[in-house]
Amino acid sequence: MRRLTWFNTVSLTIGFAFLYIPMLILIIFSFNESKLVTVWAGFSTKWYGELIRNEAFLDAAWVTLRVAVLSSTVATVLGTMAAYVMVRGGRFFGRTLFSGMIYAPLVMPEVITGLSLLLLFIAIGLDRGIITIVLAHTTFSMCYVSVVVSSRLVSFDRSVEEAALDLGCTPFQAFRLVTLPIILPAVASGWLLAFTLSLDDLVIASFTAGPSATTLPIKIFSSVRLGVSPEINALSTIMIAIVAVGVIVASLMSKNAIARQAREEKAAAQT
Repeated sequence: MRRLTWFNTVSLTIGFAFLYIPMLILIIFSFNESKLVTVWAGFSTKWYGELIRNEAFLDAAWVTLRVAVLSSTVATVLGTMAAYVMVRGGRFFGRTLFSGMIYAPLVMPEVITGLSLLLLFIAIGLDRGIITIVLAHTTFSMCYVSVVVSSRLVSFDRSVEEAALDLGCTPFQAFRLVTLPIILPAVASGWLLAFTLSLDDLVIASFTAGPSATTLPIKIFSSVRLGVSPEINALSTIMIAIVAVGVIVASLMSKNAIARQAREEKAAAQT
């Protein structure tokens, strides 16, 4: 095991400081009494109260949450199916094209993706709103789910699946009762990743959102152009807290799943 050298320690410290000090400053100034975000005038939580009474931000937050939940759920289902086909499907006609279409959004600029989806929705006559944002977010986030689930399926021990088939399970039952519970931490991680990407997206949503549906990143960007308000600091602090809780929950789920699998393997070895 390699020891942590002074160079690595300094590099990690600078890296983490560059990433998290701005967030820490934002959180601190969300409790600032002054309306000027650069001048500290004392501790206060009034901007959280102002945020709760701001209907425009609340409506945008509600739209963003609905879009994130719907798009991440659909993306998780489709991404898991795509990953299963890629790993278990073997070599089939059109595999290269299929894999390229799945992974293309990973490297495609968001401006190109947003513009192409906008032209598609205009061509089919679909009015822009929550549905178009959900479809757009599902399109670019399912590839991330597919990558996460594929990495778990590659290392999956297929002998337990074959044992279930030998005991009379159908392929669907073997997947539902054996495969899915084992890869569930990867599926949950893919869902959380898609959920976070949907919450954070601005470029694609700006192309596919309509007047009746404004997401929170679009609302924040529009407000920041007129000057940073303490309400935005409070809102950003709440979003950071939500994401942090999601990461902690995902880590605990993964840790419990690994521990449970280790106990099951130990029990099976003893028997």
